[in-house]
Amino acid sequence: MAIKKVLVVDDSKTELMFLSDLLSRQGMQVRTAENADEAYRRMAEDRPDLILMDVVMPGRNGFQLTRAITRDPQYAGIPIIMCTSKDQETDRVWGMRQGARGYITKPVDAAELRAKIDALDVN
Repeated sequence: MAIKKVLVVDDSKTELMFLSDLLSRQGMQVRTAENADEAYRRMAEDRPDLILMDVVMPGRNGFQLTRAITRDPQYAGIPIIMCTSKDQETDRVWGMRQGARGYITKPVDAAELRAKIDALDVN
């Protein structure tokens, strides 16, 4: 599946702008959400091909939201890459156990993110 539409979920406007700009320059259509409820609304409006998920957010955190999305039959096929400042190995393992397909720590390295997306693109 070619990844063209990306939903970026992060409560930081700076991160949303940075990631949106980065992905847009790579030819992707980017939508953003600042929390779990907004993420679900965005997914219902226009199903993304990929979700970049922050962990630390008000309300439901990224681990909880990832688990909810990957267990929802309507959205379970959408790959999620955790994109977070939580850099402990236990955080990475927990994120993957919630259903994430990749895990990147902030500050995001553009080449690393592209490699993770390309790895999903061939599946």
